[in-house]
Amino acid sequence: MSDLAKIPFILFTMILTENYVLVQFLGICPFLGVSQNLSSSLGMSGAVIFVMTLASAATWAIYTYLMVPFGLEYLSTIIFILVIAALVQLVEIAMKKFLPPLYKALGIYLPLITTNCAVLAVTLLNIDEGYGFLPAVADGFGAGVGFALALVLFCGVRKALDRARPPKAFEGLPITLVAAAFTSMAFMGFSGMAESLFG
Repeated sequence: MSDLAKIPFILFTMILTENYVLVQFLGICPFLGVSQNLSSSLGMSGAVIFVMTLASAATWAIYTYLMVPFGLEYLSTIIFILVIAALVQLVEIAMKKFLPPLYKALGIYLPLITTNCAVLAVTLLNIDEGYGFLPAVADGFGAGVGFALALVLFCGVRKALDRARPPKAFEGLPITLVAAAFTSMAFMGFSGMAESLFG
């Protein structure tokens, strides 16, 4: 299968069947921390899509053209974290200058993208899967869109939870985690669809 032919399959799987948050349970900290407010959810979604897409492109190029020729593949995790940290700093500076209210709303969760395991996972997955440049970028973009979809959907779920009256023992974080589990189960209904649609 050519690189271009792989792209629809990669996008579908990263957004729905292999969603990093709701299926693989990566990036839960910002998912739970930012999903209380729609505007901050959208802002975080945009930042994660940007970082994941650019990190996928940059790490693929660095790995292919610098690390492999010099036998530095064993440093991939450290180097990829440094690339992600630099991109997050770029996003943080841009938001602070051009979108101060959103920057304040995101608070600590914006720099936490650096340590978001979903961002690191997508860059490492690109290498493990042996993707070319275009599939790697599509993988990063699809993973970011999947993260955004999960965040925005769960924001709606949390709005409904605000009106609910759970038992005392379930108030706060416990009912939020139960709701996240049910949302995750809904996404697991997509498993197997990618192979039947693109196989």
